[in-house]
Amino acid sequence: MAVRRPKVIVTRKLPDTVETRMRELFDARLNLDDQPMSREALLGAVKEADVIACTITDRIDADLIAQAGESLKLIANFGAGVDHIDVAAAAERGILVTNTPGVLTEDTADLTLALMMAVSRRIVEGANVAQAGDFAGWAPTWMMGRRISGKRLGIIGMGRIGQAVARRAKAFGMQIHYHNRKQVSSRIADELGATYWESLDQMLARVDIVSVNCPHTPATYHLLSARRLKLLQPHAIVVNTARGEIIDESALADLLKAGTIAGAGLDVFEFEPTINPKLLGLPNAVLLPHLGSATVEARTEMGEKVIINIKTWMDGHRPPDRVLAGML
Repeated sequence: MAVRRPKVIVTRKLPDTVETRMRELFDARLNLDDQPMSREALLGAVKEADVIACTITDRIDADLIAQAGESLKLIANFGAGVDHIDVAAAAERGILVTNTPGVLTEDTADLTLALMMAVSRRIVEGANVAQAGDFAGWAPTWMMGRRISGKRLGIIGMGRIGQAVARRAKAFGMQIHYHNRKQVSSRIADELGATYWESLDQMLARVDIVSVNCPHTPATYHLLSARRLKLLQPHAIVVNTARGEIIDESALADLLKAGTIAGAGLDVFEFEPTINPKLLGLPNAVLLPHLGSATVEARTEMGEKVIINIKTWMDGHRPPDRVLAGML
């Protein structure tokens, strides 16, 4: 007797190899148009699916979960962050939530360093001049940036990605400082030569570059508030590859325009896909369209993790990447 395959509704287009494997293993319904599902479509999906394979573009809130059908037992998120899912509401309904940690660490850390370099060395400004055919020749004091070697890097959030950023930054000769809910182990601190700051305010006032690498939770919403951004030194730059909501974007834009902060490199935004219009056109702001995990390798591995989590649940076992409300 054949075992019934779970109905898995996939909310966005995933890499072909991932979708093909999902079709082989599950009764998978794919999103061929690759457009975010409407609220109405999401409601229909949670009413009929056994598993929702969702992404950051889907808001799976308490109201939606309350209307889910009895068959929905797993929300398998394609991504590490789950701030778009009400994990506590899901738990109350007996619905498991999983994510895909680890596989996007190195790529996000690479992009973080790339943004540090792009802002510090004015790479985008220079590229735009060259592309426009406006390069008039080398000059001793033109388009000068700042080196990153020897600078103090302040990392907010010393988890997997924060540590990967720190390792890269150390190789560039930077001094590592960090703020976290708790200190990393002495082994990691010694390896990185990292200085821990219990007070975020004190760290911000002393570093040259700030890298945001913590998750978005109620406690980290606007963690970099207008008040805290004003603590930064005038030559400091801010890099964010985590979540846009962690920074008061409007305040950041005002300080960048005034020159109170030297620059910013942002891969994420508070109201994605909308970008604060005050940020647009600022020469000292490098803006990217959420490319942190946008490599073939990372996106494929993320899909493989989604499949493993679904298959493990289907076989009656606890998924390896289960997210608990208390973990957030």
